[in-house]
Amino acid sequence: MTEITIYHNPRCGKSRDTLKLIEDKGIAPRVVEYLKTPPSAAELAAILVALGKAPVDILRKKEADEAGIDPAALDDAQLIAAMVANPVVIERPIVVNGAKAVLGRPPENVLAIL
Repeated sequence: MTEITIYHNPRCGKSRDTLKLIEDKGIAPRVVEYLKTPPSAAELAAILVALGKAPVDILRKKEADEAGIDPAALDDAQLIAAMVANPVVIERPIVVNGAKAVLGRPPENVLAIL
């Protein structure tokens, strides 16, 4: 069985709810507190492929504004680099199962890949 990974922020209610939902299914996921241990640019690019999304699709707009990140002025590689340097701007939680990933908003989205 493939290891389930959750990119988690313990201060976020949706992230906590998503983690609980996974654990309630009897799964002990690998928990990555991405604010403490951000993904590398290569890891984030792979997550985006698994999500089927562009970097701007998982950018938290308010936090990006506060960090001075203007997505319109950056190409995808530059935006990924900015997200890695400022992980607070990455939408959460992201759950990865092999080559599949989903955003846990709402938490029930993860059921599709468990």
